[in-house]
Amino acid sequence: MATEDRSAEVAAVDLGSNSFHMVVAREQGPALQVLDRLREPVRLAAGLDDEKQLSAAVQQRALECLERFGQRLAGIPRDRVRIVGTKTLRKLRKSPDFLRSAEKALGHGIEIISGLEEARLVYAGVTHGLAGPPRRLVVDIGGGSTELIIGERFETRVLESLYMGCVGYQQRFFPTGAITASRFDGAYQAAYLEVLAVREDFCARGWGDCVGSSGTHIAIAETLRAQGWSRGEITRGGLQQLRRALIDCGHVDALGAIAGLKPARYSVFAAGVAIASAVFEALDIARMHASSGALREGVIYDLIGRLQHEDVRERTVNALFNRSGLPELHARRVQEVADDLFNRLCNDWKLRPEHRELLRWAAQLHEIGLTISHSQFHKHGQYIIENADLPGFSRDQQTVLATLVRAHRRKFPSNLLASSSSADRLALTRLCLLLRLAVAFKYVAPLDGLPNLDIHATERGYRLDFPAGWLREHPLTQAELCEEQAYLAQAGFDIEVA
Repeated sequence: MATEDRSAEVAAVDLGSNSFHMVVAREQGPALQVLDRLREPVRLAAGLDDEKQLSAAVQQRALECLERFGQRLAGIPRDRVRIVGTKTLRKLRKSPDFLRSAEKALGHGIEIISGLEEARLVYAGVTHGLAGPPRRLVVDIGGGSTELIIGERFETRVLESLYMGCVGYQQRFFPTGAITASRFDGAYQAAYLEVLAVREDFCARGWGDCVGSSGTHIAIAETLRAQGWSRGEITRGGLQQLRRALIDCGHVDALGAIAGLKPARYSVFAAGVAIASAVFEALDIARMHASSGALREGVIYDLIGRLQHEDVRERTVNALFNRSGLPELHARRVQEVADDLFNRLCNDWKLRPEHRELLRWAAQLHEIGLTISHSQFHKHGQYIIENADLPGFSRDQQTVLATLVRAHRRKFPSNLLASSSSADRLALTRLCLLLRLAVAFKYVAPLDGLPNLDIHATERGYRLDFPAGWLREHPLTQAELCEEQAYLAQAGFDIEVA
């Protein structure tokens, strides 16, 4: 029996604080044909204790869900799958056992993204295919955080990720399931204060249309329609009527009395309505349309952009470099040399295309720390990259990029690589060695071009063979290489130069 060809499929998985979502689609010209949508209310945030550890029951529920997702992902090329984790997984980054088990269940790695990257992807998921005013406000209420974005067409203009979500607020304000006026108003006031911090900036920019993403907004819109309180849009008056209805029910177990509300939303609905009400009041929103587009669709579109060589990360690195005001000469030449070295050793060192991208970006940004000071500029560069908002990058990718910049000169920082898995640590180590060697030639290549050298991988480093007399004619490079040998020998590497 012929096997199904999945080479044209793309898949995105959103590991949210409330639900896990998966979308599998096929490219059809500029449009997407959705083949599968899977959603499971894992309630990840509800299982997180004060020590940022997951309860055994929630871990089991999550891993069983991911095993089912993993079966559907099997057969799709690895570079056509992207899996992202949000608020709760950001808290679990220091709990590697669960993350390793999750990646094993999925058969793929998990990218843990920042709140602002989550906001950017939400906006992309919502706005693709939407007509209407060019400038719009998008609000996404998740389980652990709420994202607010103003954008024009497909480009974001201002993004915020606020520390409020329907699962977290349900635990904080409705822990027993009781819904009272005082509990609802407590959740509303807390959310209002969160939005208040960004209100001035958002209101000053303005928008022509307002869209609500996420299951919370869809549930609110469906309930308002079923109750006859709106025609399907979310309004301030409709939210006020929902508040009264929730308080009249008195408990999450009694929410079946509200027509249009699905049982899967009962436990977090009151918190979601309180947050939505606060956003409406604080930003003076009159009405909002609910959209089924969300983070996972944004991940799909972003992934397709990468496959078509329209990677937002490339634009991000270029923008950061351009803002630095540094001359392009060193960056460009180090990039060219690093790329050449990568081509020579990638097979022996089992480096993949995504490693080439990280090496190129690190080469471009290796001197970014000079914008602070020449002294210890590799350390300043690490700080800048680790703490900058870099659209398109996951937290781990940003950390790897910062580590490469930190490691490109002086003492080799083995301690920074120690927390990576053995496979990741080996690849990162080899990228560091390539970048350091490329930097050693930055004063040569612009004048003379690279020598016709040979480079060979060895068990603990590499061997360089130069044309006769070349090093004597380039004493600065010879001194750089001697210094590099000494630094790397201290870290246990063996660099041979002949």
